[in-house]
This record gives sequence, C-alpha cells and structure tokens, in this order.
Amino acid sequence: MLQARHKTGLVFFPAFDWAISPSHPEREERLLYTQDQVSEEGIFDIEGITEYKPDLVTVQDIRRVHFCVPDPWAVTTESHFISAGGAKTIGIAVMEKQVKKGFALVRPPGHHAMRVVHGARGFCNINIEAVMIEYLRQAYGVNKVAIVDTDCHHGDGTQDIYWHDPNTLFISMHQNGRTLYPGTGFINEKGGPNAYGTTVNIPLPPQTSEEGFLYATENIVLPILNDFKPDIIINSAGQDNHYGDPITNMNFSAQGYAKLTEMLNADIAVLEGGYSIEGALPYMNVGIILAMAGLDYSKVREPDYDPIKIRQKQDVTDFIARLSGKVMSGWLGREEEKAKLYGKKEFDERDRKIFYDTDSIFEKQQETIRICADCGGTLRIDSSSDRGTHILAVHIPRKACKKCVEQGYQWYESATQKNFQHVFLQDRTTDAYLKKGK
Repeated sequence: MLQARHKTGLVFFPAFDWAISPSHPEREERLLYTQDQVSEEGIFDIEGITEYKPDLVTVQDIRRVHFCVPDPWAVTTESHFISAGGAKTIGIAVMEKQVKKGFALVRPPGHHAMRVVHGARGFCNINIEAVMIEYLRQAYGVNKVAIVDTDCHHGDGTQDIYWHDPNTLFISMHQNGRTLYPGTGFINEKGGPNAYGTTVNIPLPPQTSEEGFLYATENIVLPILNDFKPDIIINSAGQDNHYGDPITNMNFSAQGYAKLTEMLNADIAVLEGGYSIEGALPYMNVGIILAMAGLDYSKVREPDYDPIKIRQKQDVTDFIARLSGKVMSGWLGREEEKAKLYGKKEFDERDRKIFYDTDSIFEKQQETIRICADCGGTLRIDSSSDRGTHILAVHIPRKACKKCVEQGYQWYESATQKNFQHVFLQDRTTDAYLKKGK
C-alpha cells in the first residue's frame, strides 16, 4: 500500500449554502470537482492521509482578530464560521501532532478581510487564516508565524491585520497591483513602525510562469524564511495564478504549484482563490496534496497542459531577477530604513480609504499606533463608512508592555457614544473583548 512520507490532514468544506450568485466564480463547484478528483485518484486510500470534518470557530475566535461592525453576525453566515473552523481544525491536528502537515480546502475564502470589517471585500468576510493563527497562539503559545500568500491577488487583508506585528512575517507573491485587484502589494509596503520589514511584497508581472514563481521562491521567500526562523509556516494557498484562470493573467501550472508547495514546506495550507473550476483546480489540489504528503506528483497534468505555450518570456525573467534584488536589499536593510523613517517619534498616523468591492461600501480610516521598542504597540482605528456607521477600535497586542496597555484603555475609556456609535477594545494580553454601544 502507498504510504505518505508526511502524515497529512485534509478538510473539505464546499459551503453548499453560500455563494455570491449562482454564476459567480466563487461558488461551491470550486471544491466539488476537486473532491471528485481526490476520490477518483484514490488519495484517501493512501496510508497517512486523513480527512477531518470541520468544526466551527466561536465568536471569541473571530473577535481576537476582527472588529466586526456592528457585530460578527451582521457580516458573516454560518458558512464563514465553518470555513474558518476548517482551518482551525487542521491547525489543531498539526499542533496536536496527529499529522505533520494539513490542508484546509474550504470556502468562503478570507485573505482580503482586514482587521475592521464593515462587509465583504474580494469575496472575503473574515480572515480565516488569521482566525486560525490567533487561536493557535492563544491555545498553544505559538509565537513567531510566517504566512506565505501565493494567491494571484495581493493578500491585503492579511497584510493589514499583521502590519504592526513584529512576530508575524507576511510574504505575498502576487500579480502586480497595477494590473489586478486590489491594486496594492508594492515593494515599498513593508509594515508599520514597530514591525517594519516583516511585510514583504513580491509583485510579479503578468504572464509569469513556473520559472518566475519558483525563482522568486528560491531567491526571496526561502532566504527570508530562513532569516526569520518562524515557529510555524502557513501557506495562503490561492490557485488563481493558473494559466487557465478566467480572472487573472498568469501562467502557473499544477506541476508548478506542487513544486512550490514542496519548496515552501509549509506546516499548514489554507485554500484561497482559484476559479478555473474544471480544468485546473482538481489537478492543482491533487498536486499540492501529494507534495505535502511527500509523494510523487510528477504525473499530475492538466488535460490541456502545453509547456511551450506558457513558457515565460525573457523580459519577464529579467524583470523578476531585478525585482528579487530589490526585495532582498530591502529585507537586509530594513533596520536602517526604519530608523530613518521613524526616528524618535512617539506615535505614527496614517489615513486610509478602503473600498469593499463585493458589498459596495466605502470606508475611511484614521489609524494611530504607539511606537514602542518593547512590543507591537497599541493601535487606535477611527473608522467610518458611507453606510452611516462610525466606530472606534482599539487593539492591544498579545505581548503589550505596561505603557501600551495603559494607552489602550485610556483610548477606550475616553471615547464616548456621542462621538462613536460603537467603541471596541481587543485586549490580547488577557484575551478580552469589550464593546460600548448597541
């Protein structure tokens, strides 16, 4: 009997009762074809590959990560609780050493959901990876986490959540934001003043093929992971870089995804995008599963695979080589650059305008972070939307120093409902969540 070299856990949740519309690319068939392919290939007959059923996350799990306006029930459905729960289930299986690696093949996806949630962005309501990660930190004491986002779209929600966290490395390898939603993810986006450099963006040009993705992985992603030395690696495993995807412009293949998975050697993968429902997803997911399990994936091929047709052009190759040098230079010089940017400031501020493309909501944010040499810094977010909602959200990080805890409570307690409809506080030092307002 065939046996996995690495015990691997899988969770499937197609979300039969959740879709943006019956014909929308983000629909249940994304996973149904994969489930059929996995069964036909006999994946579950392989010794060491185990299927788990997804549990649900709790409201407290969501509140560790998000400020949902006005509450989690207003911006989620049961499917969101189960999708995030599938990621959490796999995370628990890995931490409990039931399996060596795990893959949550779940939907709805999550990497466009930011810390403040007024509605859906990029098909995402809550950030299922972040919910899983913060549960693992709370339950198992995990500290340093690396997230490698290989979705074709920049993981702007995950970036936002971990922008100020020095213990979370976020690397996003995606199609250049000048050519694709959400229009972000450029190399100058490197994180806030207390976590500068721990956000790493790799914006690849359209028509990048396996050669480019694997080059960037070998020459940027792996060296930075080796420097950071995370306790656990999470792959935000979007599959819309495929040459057959209807909403992107890349030339990756199932073989390429499997090789990338092998190179990353992530502990946990969580499905994100990917909309070539019949011609790509079943083959890519089989390749990823085999690679995670340490099995031969060399025979995995799409029916229309033609390596000549998707061969990378020389100008794309040259661009990626130059990009790699710039990104690595930024990583190695991050401390010096941080000192020049922030000096001895006590606070830093930024104003942001955020569009929720799925729900057509416009949000304005005024963000204030306490610059701190001892922790990630307490964060204050003044957020208003064109739906008439105005909230204040205060985040105290997990390892906050005494001054940052005091600052967070001062911001929370001084805020009044005269100025804000809702006032929220996440105190991660005690796992507490407070709210003023209805």
